[in-house]
Amino acid sequence: MKIYITANRQHNPATSWLAIDALKSIASTQDVTLAENLSDADIVIITGDKAPDNCDLSGKKVFFGTLEKAIQHPSEFLQEALKEATLFQADATVADTSSAPFSVLAVTACPTGVAHTYMSAEALEAEAKKRGWNIKVETRGSVGVGNEITPEEIAKADLVVVAADIEVNVDKFAGKRMYRTSTSAALKKTAQELDKAQKEATIFTPEGSSSAEKSSSSGSKGQKRGVYRHLLTGVSYMLPIVVAGGLCTALSFAFGLDASNVEGSLAWALSLIGGHTALGLMVPVLSAYIAYSIADRTGITPGLVGGMLATTLGAGFIGGIISGFLAGYCAHFISTKLKLPQTMEALKPILIVPLISTLVTGLAMIYVIGHPVAWLMDWLTNWLNTMGTTNAVILGAILGAMMCTDMGGPVNKAAYAFGVGLLSSQTYAPMAAIMAAGMVPPLAMGVATLLARHKFVQAEREAGKASLVLGLCFISEGAIPFAAKDPIRVLPSCIIGGAVTGALSMYFGIHLMAPHGGLFVLLIPGAINHALLYLLAIAVGTAISGVVYAIVKKATPKEAQQEMASIA
Repeated sequence: MKIYITANRQHNPATSWLAIDALKSIASTQDVTLAENLSDADIVIITGDKAPDNCDLSGKKVFFGTLEKAIQHPSEFLQEALKEATLFQADATVADTSSAPFSVLAVTACPTGVAHTYMSAEALEAEAKKRGWNIKVETRGSVGVGNEITPEEIAKADLVVVAADIEVNVDKFAGKRMYRTSTSAALKKTAQELDKAQKEATIFTPEGSSSAEKSSSSGSKGQKRGVYRHLLTGVSYMLPIVVAGGLCTALSFAFGLDASNVEGSLAWALSLIGGHTALGLMVPVLSAYIAYSIADRTGITPGLVGGMLATTLGAGFIGGIISGFLAGYCAHFISTKLKLPQTMEALKPILIVPLISTLVTGLAMIYVIGHPVAWLMDWLTNWLNTMGTTNAVILGAILGAMMCTDMGGPVNKAAYAFGVGLLSSQTYAPMAAIMAAGMVPPLAMGVATLLARHKFVQAEREAGKASLVLGLCFISEGAIPFAAKDPIRVLPSCIIGGAVTGALSMYFGIHLMAPHGGLFVLLIPGAINHALLYLLAIAVGTAISGVVYAIVKKATPKEAQQEMASIA
């Protein structure tokens, strides 16, 4: 017999989770099987006096019980449920709400919390309004939570869409139909994703950790993307530390290369804040939040310890990534597989899981992982610092091409994460090539709209102006509207220009100490060497991509231009 346990959590979610945990612990000792999905269950057990919203109980045997009894006497509660569950009958007095507009809530979040977060939110809002739906989108960006969703709005929602490339806490949506996707899919395939959300959304039930939530609501697609999502979560939390630390270190160089050695001077203080403290926290934070993405809060302690050991042993960002995954999966395994008496369950997240997972992670880093990875990091750093001009140009071209391949997608983020990670080992040349190439696509699209105005409609020319501004800020996603409409011509044009820019940056020996900011980092003394050559590399790549696209772009038919003008 398969049972499915859920709750109506609108008023007391914390108590509901305790009740569900107690019932599941007891159920594991009984002759019953816990169903992962509502559709697979023979009996549905609900703690509360009514079914959760949008919970289809048609044809199911259902039992309603009180939260207090489920927590205090879970065994009696379960036996009573198995005996007294009856076929569900919908309340005939419920008012017909079919005429009410479909209500959607959404959450968007990307690793940097800048471009994709807000562009995907705008795309979801525009598509929902086309369909006549009510929608509210909460953004989890670099400046914090924007347009926060309230409990009252959650209670009225028919569907929740989570468009996130990193792990975000969505426990407040417990009991609602939820669909997970990426910010890129929500931006580029908005209509298709909303259609899929209506068909594939499932009831979201947290089961004590964020990892349980992932599997219950993201489906197979989310599981396949798990490792990548965990890595980007760590990068997302690490990025502000790298930016602050890199810029503080750069400012200390503005007083001279030796000024930071004079204890008590301002240059020394800036170097202490940036290079020794902020950048020293980079790898531990990366490790901790990879583990957090996997195992929720129980992963933070072993992740931090593993990251600190990676720094101490010289294993660098590669060691931090390994320790983060090891700590996260170890903590998650202990949390889900270790069964304790109900009276001792409260000790697991506080004592047992952090202690065991920290010991496992720490000992593995010291005796197994740390020294081999440290040797690998030393080899990589030496190779990057001593490679010849030809190898440097090839590496720059590859990184530049990757930055222009998918405009903020997986390939782009892989190149970016590589450059950011190398900052911890004071290797700054790849970061310069990566940022320069990342500015090329949006700048090139703006240039193309100026060079071949007759080939673009007015709306595209306006988008070109915005793309120029985004390019100056190192927001590659400014080129997405053009790439989405004409990928066959836009992407190759951008890849060519990005590869040239990355190659030139490495050829000129340019070093960049800040991982974000675009051309505005030039205002920070010491942030970049050879500023004029850096501008030249960006200008050459932009000109190549802009001219190529202006030539290969097909002119928009006059009929379409007239139609767009009439709409405007």
